Amino acid sequence: MKRVYPTILTVTDDAVLVEVPDLEILTEGTDISNAIEMARDAIGIAGISIQDHGDEIPEPSECKSIKIKKGTFAKDGPGILTLVDVDFDVYRKRLDQKMVRRNVTLPSWLNAAADKANLNVSRVLQEALKSKLGF
Repeated sequence: MKRVYPTILTVTDDAVLVEVPDLEILTEGTDISNAIEMARDAIGIAGISIQDHGDEIPEPSECKSIKIKKGTFAKDGPGILTLVDVDFDVYRKRLDQKMVRRNVTLPSWLNAAADKANLNVSRVLQEALKSKLGF
């Protein structure tokens, strides 16, 4: 699921301040490119966290409804309205690399054959599951 969120960037002498009003995100970057990267990362983390809690990720607002001059960092300088896109499915796959331990029951002869062939059973199982699930 891909979404595009209006984002306010405020360039200061020290950093580029970032606000994503729809998700109540505040972050910063070293320059505009880094600020957009930081915004995308923050949006991705917020979105998958919302999903993990069983809630729906908020729909993005229309740009015309964003009040730049009322943004959190308005006192720090003029804001720039931009759009930041995130594909939450891709983001989850990239971040959710935590390994989970599962017990697998194999016939003794198959386990012995795997050991003799010096196979990593966990890796073979991962490859088979990815193939079966189309990943």
